[in-house]
Amino acid sequence: MAYNPKKISIDEARAAGVDLNFELMNNGEKRYRLISSDGSSYCRTVGSKQGAWQNSHYHKSCSEFYVVQSGWIVYAQISVNGELDLCLLSEKESVTVNPFVHHNIFMSSHSVVHTIKYGVGGSEPDWYPSLEFDKYTKKLSENDLLELMRAKEKGE
Repeated sequence: MAYNPKKISIDEARAAGVDLNFELMNNGEKRYRLISSDGSSYCRTVGSKQGAWQNSHYHKSCSEFYVVQSGWIVYAQISVNGELDLCLLSEKESVTVNPFVHHNIFMSSHSVVHTIKYGVGGSEPDWYPSLEFDKYTKKLSENDLLELMRAKEKGE
């Protein structure tokens, strides 16, 4: 038997609760999303010409799984003792973010990241801003991040 799947139209997908959402973000990133009515989603994010921070946020019920396809990112979160925790992720590396963890992502120029959001969701977006955390992350430039990562590697 030959492999010959039938295409599903966008209208048929929407009727089944799956939609598309493509956006150009303020920081220059391009996001290509596939979103389900149950709150789960897949997003391919392509970094802008210049490295940039996303917006700090957290989720109440969903988890996120980030995978770096090309380039690099810095994953930032608030640690259990309330400090800024940074992790450099390169190609093929990944991180899982659990609910209620305030986090942010710095994407290097032209990097490509895949994000899967999963868990108990709903019709309303499970995305809550963390403006206080932005005060810690967005002040760090790409050079600051690279210096911090080099110091971390040296054990300083």
